[in-house]
Amino acid sequence: MNNKIEEFILGNKENIIRDLAELVAVPSVMGEPGEGVPFGTEPRRALDTMRRICEKMGFKTTVYGDAVLCADYLPDGCDMAELGILAHLDVVPVERDNWDTDPFELVEKDGVLYGRGTIDDKGPAVAALWALYCVKELGIPLKSGVRLIFGTDEENGSEDLEIYKEYDGFPCRVFTPDGSFPVINAEKGMMRSVFSAELGGEGSVVSFEGGRIPNAVPDKARAVLADISAERVRAAIADDRSGAVFELSDDHDGVSIVCKGRAAHASTPENGINAVTALIALINRLFDSGCLPICDGMQRDVLRGLEKIFPFGETDGASCGMKCADEIGALTCVFSIFKMDMDCCEATIDSRFPSCLGRYDMEEKESAAMINAGMTLSGYMCDEAHIVSEDDEFVKTLLEVYEESEGERGHCIAIGGGTYVHNIEGGVAFGAERGDTDYHMHGDNEFITADELLKDAALFAKAIVRICG
Repeated sequence: MNNKIEEFILGNKENIIRDLAELVAVPSVMGEPGEGVPFGTEPRRALDTMRRICEKMGFKTTVYGDAVLCADYLPDGCDMAELGILAHLDVVPVERDNWDTDPFELVEKDGVLYGRGTIDDKGPAVAALWALYCVKELGIPLKSGVRLIFGTDEENGSEDLEIYKEYDGFPCRVFTPDGSFPVINAEKGMMRSVFSAELGGEGSVVSFEGGRIPNAVPDKARAVLADISAERVRAAIADDRSGAVFELSDDHDGVSIVCKGRAAHASTPENGINAVTALIALINRLFDSGCLPICDGMQRDVLRGLEKIFPFGETDGASCGMKCADEIGALTCVFSIFKMDMDCCEATIDSRFPSCLGRYDMEEKESAAMINAGMTLSGYMCDEAHIVSEDDEFVKTLLEVYEESEGERGHCIAIGGGTYVHNIEGGVAFGAERGDTDYHMHGDNEFITADELLKDAALFAKAIVRICG
């Protein structure tokens, strides 16, 4: 049976890549909500595109709340799905100038497929779809049904799943290909906080804007400074040791400084260069040296306070008093979005915390640190750590399938990133990243290899047969 599955998937290589290309071509970044488009027009367009592909394959489809698409395969005599495979069709924004190819065109080079969403999570979504289609077309008998669930808001809080739960429940077993192989069974808690402050209407920082999404190390920040010469800024940049790149230009309000860092997922911030904290550090050096005049507003105090609790290069929350670790791993903390003008400022912080801390501990510690920087909590979302036992039968079955297919020992993984099943009881992540490969997820030139895409599809098909056959 396994040979037939692999032959079917390999024989449909061009079709699988074609379907992925159609989805990658939709720039499904979160947009303005509206009637019928709760997360913007492009995520909804991706949903409709996937629905068209599913129906062409003969699956019964349902869209719940204009946010989630389900494709069901129910054997004769079965009226509900026992297994759910949950993937998402929304993607994070891109910085087009940093890509070697068009991020919204699937480009294959030497067996590597480049494009936004190829690994997170459109590629795995297509692999799951073709896995179920393979089982259906080969006529492999199943004793229970399978539901493919495609969402459109994983990258910005998974509110789509809350909408879905208003209409229907999840199958009793759910995995998501939104993580890594072999099996992710433990995830840190996650808190995203927004802090703000009123600044008094005066200051030398005309504007500051950096970061675009809460769950990534910001790779770009821009500030406009008044009452300073470009020469003095260049002198300060010459002493910078952050590894960030600074570009200067004239602005009608003063000197424009663009700081370019390196993006990374918020769960692994040590892999990035934070453009926001690098630019804050540069501006503080200009204040401290007297190159930038200190006005009556609160800008300088806030910026100094922020650098004190989020110093450039620190990712463990030590300066906020949050540093800790347990068997899941160590806490990470990312200053991901910042906006400032003369009147007000707003900061977004993404923290991933182990099970030794609870949500209220996190809120208390982070809020206390930010108060010292002159900022107060204006909004947050928080999820506790998610752990499924390694002895769970579902987990053991997935590991067995992985071992038989990949020829290596399966094991469970604990991570700092929150997968799509974080709030689904008993849910685990099964794929799609392998080993230590950096797929540039959330970064520039994101990719998956064509071979891995096909291997994923075959592996998911074998898992479906083992669980439901």
